[in-house]
Amino acid sequence: MQKKWQNEKKDRMMSDKKAVFFDADGTICDIEKGVPDSAIESIKKLIANGHQAWLCTGRSRAFVPWYLERIPFTGMISACGATIEKDGKRLYNNEMTPEVAEKSVEILRKYGLIPVMEGADYMYYDKDEYTTEVNWYADLITEALGPKWRPIRGNEHCMHINKISAKMQDGCDADQACRELSPYYDVIRHENNAFVGTTIELVPKGCNKAVGIAAVCRSFGIEWEDTVVFGDSNNDLSMFEYASTKVAMGNGSPKIRELADYVTTDMFHYGIQNGLTKLGLI
Repeated sequence: MQKKWQNEKKDRMMSDKKAVFFDADGTICDIEKGVPDSAIESIKKLIANGHQAWLCTGRSRAFVPWYLERIPFTGMISACGATIEKDGKRLYNNEMTPEVAEKSVEILRKYGLIPVMEGADYMYYDKDEYTTEVNWYADLITEALGPKWRPIRGNEHCMHINKISAKMQDGCDADQACRELSPYYDVIRHENNAFVGTTIELVPKGCNKAVGIAAVCRSFGIEWEDTVVFGDSNNDLSMFEYASTKVAMGNGSPKIRELADYVTTDMFHYGIQNGLTKLGLI
């Protein structure tokens, strides 16, 4: 009986059909340059070979732009696991209450941080507060969102959000803000030299990319042994700690690279193509 169980386990581990979960920014896309053609073609080939390809991003669903929409993903996990969809149908959406969202804005501003409130349908921020002086790419976010941008001003009492990107400024007290918000959110901090180094991500308690991936696996019968993740930043840590096979991008943070089974090149030097080829998936 023991031998039979071991053989069954071995068969599962040797499954040739994988579910591959891709982070967005720094892994398959750049906010200025979009998605490299090599990444798009590689993901298409991955799917053609019978594997699943899931977007697993810290971006909220509202901030998944056209250059990611054109990739034929099996499904999407967005907002660090707070929203899940498959075949264009939303299956799960973990929202903070409007009351907590409003309180969060008040606390962040009190301690000198700028709130960017991220939801599945809209993102909320005030353009005179969140400017290119705060983040050089602020205008690119507004352009990508189009009609999915809404100001906080006038919507204080009715925001529907999944998470927050809090932008630090000189003199802010980020630690105290995080302490006061800790009953509602888990905190993700990034390396100072990262693309989002001045951002603190606040996600609903108990919510992260690993939780989202685990929910997808339970819902669609995916074995843990068949999970593969690609990522680069600290909001990928949970999925790197969870997944069976971990591939770090060449530009990955030190913590991500340490957890990786394999470090590929960066996205503009065929990182996705090289990683999938290394794993024998394309």
